[in-house]
Amino acid sequence: MAQHEQSAASFPEHIRKKRNGEQLSAGEIRDFVQGVKDKTIQESQIGAMLMAIWLQGMVAEETLALTKEMMMSGEVMSWPAEWEGLVVDKHSTGGVGDKISLVLAPALAACGCKVPMISGRGLAHTGGTLDKLESIPGFNVYQSVQQLHGILEEVGCCIVGQTDNLVPADKVMYALRDVTSTVDSLPLITGSIISKKGAESLNALVLDVKFGNAALYKDLGSAKSLAQSMVTVGNSLGIRTGAVLSRMNCPIGRCVGNTLEVMESLECLKGRGPDDILELVTSLGGLLLWMVGRAGSLEEGKKVISTTLQNGAALEKFQNMMIGQGVTSQIAASLCSTNTDYYGILRRAHYQTELETQGHGTVLDIDGMVIAQVLHRLGAGRSKAGDPVNHSVGAELLLSLGQKVEKGQPWLRVHYETPALSAEQRLSLQGALTLGPADQLLTQPLVAEIILP
Repeated sequence: MAQHEQSAASFPEHIRKKRNGEQLSAGEIRDFVQGVKDKTIQESQIGAMLMAIWLQGMVAEETLALTKEMMMSGEVMSWPAEWEGLVVDKHSTGGVGDKISLVLAPALAACGCKVPMISGRGLAHTGGTLDKLESIPGFNVYQSVQQLHGILEEVGCCIVGQTDNLVPADKVMYALRDVTSTVDSLPLITGSIISKKGAESLNALVLDVKFGNAALYKDLGSAKSLAQSMVTVGNSLGIRTGAVLSRMNCPIGRCVGNTLEVMESLECLKGRGPDDILELVTSLGGLLLWMVGRAGSLEEGKKVISTTLQNGAALEKFQNMMIGQGVTSQIAASLCSTNTDYYGILRRAHYQTELETQGHGTVLDIDGMVIAQVLHRLGAGRSKAGDPVNHSVGAELLLSLGQKVEKGQPWLRVHYETPALSAEQRLSLQGALTLGPADQLLTQPLVAEIILP
């Protein structure tokens, strides 16, 4: 009997073992990942194993073995020797208005790092970095490994989609997790994220693990368990891995939606961004610079990153990255000029509607999840992979937390086309804003905790 036939025949035994809460050996995990990749086990069996893992969890050794096997299921990138110690990346667990990658990648490149950022598309209420960049005319997120090397050599950063031969086992498992309600499993999330980063052959990785009502994890405790799991596995694979635990209740920055977030990212790169974006970019970037020895401390790293945003060095990298990825030099230069008319280049939605405050007081909360869900229904997001998105749909916050407002003051500008904004959606959006007495304002730092390697 051939090796893989033998594995396929014994596979129900592996499922039973995990279902009963026993530990799988490295060999059994290898059989599973190999079977997923080679299609020698049935989808129903993969689904059963995913559910068994979801129900019983995995110990650290199993999670590490799963991640390693997934990583080795496809191509593992290799870099020139002179880049040793410089290849870094960031992963975020997703939020509302999370445009950090667009600012962080060029800032790190301006500090001499190489950033091969392999990103994803938006699904459900979270926006995808690739969708944001595709709202720039000509931006191509699909680059061959050869082109990737060229852009990194030339510019220092690129933001691209996952190639077919990078972690193929994850593609199958990711799609099946979605339809078997096994998305929120610690070992499965760890395996999916860290295997892709491992295949990038990174020297250092920083994770932005979000918690709050607009994040996958609602409380700090569960977000911290995930962060710890990913940090442990990343470091075990030889990648210096650290994590930042950040609050995700209000949208990050003032804009939500693909085109609007590109505009806000460009404003940040011009040194005019909101404080919360700046705090996340400098915290994540500073931690990476410290991990690869390009800064003596986290604080020094934060200052170095901040300088690249103030002096135009990061903006220049973003401009060159756009050109490297297919944008004409004229459009790239225009978007990066000081007083550009963004709507001369980026598509503006046909309609804008401003919502007004229905009372007076201090802004206590803005529920990012509610805003994201309404925008999703207006066409800004997708319900299943492959759905088209309308890049121009989005919302701009016209006020910020802690601000004192009067009744009838505009607080949210919604950009939409078809479908139109319904009365019910207006009502939902009005419910996202909480006003009250100033003494009820709860001010908490955006970054709750940092987990070092």
